Amino acid sequence: MTRTVLVTGVAGHIGARVASVLAADPEISRVIGVDTVPPPSPASDGGLALGGVPLGRTEYVKVDLRSPDITQVIAAADIDTVVHVNLVSTPSGEAGRAQMKEHNVIGTMQLLGACQRSPLVRRVVVRSTTAVYGSSARDPAVFTEDADPPEPPSHGYAKDAVEIEGYVRGFARRRPDVAVTTLRFANFMGPGVDSPLTRYFSQPVLPTVFGFDPRLQFVHEDDGVEVLRRTAMEDHPGTFNVAGEGVLLLSQCVRRAGRPSVPVPSPAFGLLSEVARRVGLVDFSPEQIRLMCHGRAVDTTRLPAELGWKPKFTTAAAFDDFLRSRHLTGGLGEWARTIARETGL
Repeated sequence: MTRTVLVTGVAGHIGARVASVLAADPEISRVIGVDTVPPPSPASDGGLALGGVPLGRTEYVKVDLRSPDITQVIAAADIDTVVHVNLVSTPSGEAGRAQMKEHNVIGTMQLLGACQRSPLVRRVVVRSTTAVYGSSARDPAVFTEDADPPEPPSHGYAKDAVEIEGYVRGFARRRPDVAVTTLRFANFMGPGVDSPLTRYFSQPVLPTVFGFDPRLQFVHEDDGVEVLRRTAMEDHPGTFNVAGEGVLLLSQCVRRAGRPSVPVPSPAFGLLSEVARRVGLVDFSPEQIRLMCHGRAVDTTRLPAELGWKPKFTTAAAFDDFLRSRHLTGGLGEWARTIARETGL
């Protein structure tokens, strides 16, 4: 039985939600939430609230995963299950890409090292991403978990995830007594999700790459949290794609959002993305720009077969729920004015 769970990244929306649902389970004795950001003042019910999510009886500990302190936390709290959610997908304006890589890769290495030294840890769940498959014109129609991408990611968050998965596989070989689960999530969608893609679809005018209509997959935040909860409570070793059934073309997403689109040549799309990043509208990384050209679709049959459960939201339903939560409407607004001012168009 799972008794004491460590959840990383509880300052983030998904991490906070995972810690909250685990803390609400009477079968779990303790939930330790770690992050570099301190929690706000206790909520009125005595629990912590991060990112608008009440954490109940979660015990917060301020820890930078890159430091050896995580070893002391795991040892002192008698942790038996680790849920690693704390991966950064976009570099911050202040720290940049170098610190993002340190946080993702070095932080995960330190965490796995601490798990390896603990004789009590028996289950490790790692949040990864379908971005490990890359995006290219040579991609297969659907990626299975065992597929090798024609063009592996060479930079950014996707490359970090590839390296992290390599370290996770090494840990699993060294500790065969530990059930290790790697979850490759498609892009999260939902009312509480704030990501480059949700910010993109929230803009009044949506630039698209001329000649491309990529296939996209989404996972609803509720389903993502439930998958993390189930794999934290039960042994499901292996690697699994996590996405809602079906795909949406970018053109279908644009129509559902009720937004006008502006097809632009690929170099111009990159220029607009850079402008949007500089002014703080949308931070599109190079791998995300490739996604907007070539798209990506993954096979999702392995996870339901393993869990005996499947996501409640399809890709389309997850996107529609996001749209409803944002009350999206048309109009030019600040996006178009900023782009016109910065580019002189």
